[in-house]
Amino acid sequence: MGRGAYALARVAVIVRAPARLLWWLGMLSAGIGALVPGLTGRRIGVLAGAVLFAATAAAAFLARRKRYAELAQGASKASRSVFLQDRAVTARNWRRGRRWWLLAAFPAAVGSSFAVPAAAGLALAGLGAGLWAKALWLGTLERRGEALLWVRTEWAQGSPAAGSVSGYLTTGLAAGDAAPGGARRRPGRAGGRAAVSAAR
Repeated sequence: MGRGAYALARVAVIVRAPARLLWWLGMLSAGIGALVPGLTGRRIGVLAGAVLFAATAAAAFLARRKRYAELAQGASKASRSVFLQDRAVTARNWRRGRRWWLLAAFPAAVGSSFAVPAAAGLALAGLGAGLWAKALWLGTLERRGEALLWVRTEWAQGSPAAGSVSGYLTTGLAAGDAAPGGARRRPGRAGGRAAVSAAR
């Protein structure tokens, strides 16, 4: 894994980062698209969108699950010299690196409604739902193993399950400012910045 100080980002936070944005962009574009008659008509468009929602949600949830599980199984304990990246920083970095793609997805989904109303928007929302479900699944792995999963930030520029990722590192469940699954910790619970310092 390498020695010395380096930054770690939570695997579940990276997976979860685009989920809410994709969901709301998708639902908003689907709502706008449903107002457009389109070439196929609203009924066919919405039905096609429902199928695409299920398909993209399933694809996002199932993609590379075996790879995630293998990396989690082979994870090693993080050294005390590592820097644990905050949840907000991890999510912001992910979105910043893909902002143009995200900005382009919304008008593209709305524009496609002139052909098939609401379908592309529901597909986009399904992608967000699938990623959110995958983050919850990762949270289940973390609770089962009683350890949070982290990845070196320079290894996960594309995906935390990319081929460039040599392995995951683990800390105790109290480390960092995100709960298992990548959600924000609830106020009053163990964790937060004091837990980050204790985990180093």
